[in-house]
Amino acid sequence: MEKKCKKAKWLSGEALQIPVKRREAKSKGEKERYKHLNAEFQRIARRDKKAFLIVKPEKTKAEENYLIQMAQYGQLSEKVSEQTLIEILEKVSQQTEKKTTGKFNRRKVMDSDEDGDY
Repeated sequence: MEKKCKKAKWLSGEALQIPVKRREAKSKGEKERYKHLNAEFQRIARRDKKAFLIVKPEKTKAEENYLIQMAQYGQLSEKVSEQTLIEILEKVSQQTEKKTTGKFNRRKVMDSDEDGDY
């Protein structure tokens, strides 16, 4: 059964298969294979993340600036956990989300259904 990754939507299927192999290697005590799989996972995850971030560079810059600002004001007192980072990025995403509105501009055109035509 294949697990879906809820936290990192940007990971490819290739990257999501590696943790399963990594857990198997760790349980069997294969340290070298585990190290190799770990390095491969990190390489693929970085590649996937880089490709994902290229999509919206302005959003990425806003997220980076927000994290830098939090660090400068002392709001990040310790190492940021993955869950904390996700919460921060979701907050930035909500703040930078553009609200789309539709405006219809109806033109008055001579219409044959008007009452004055009879």
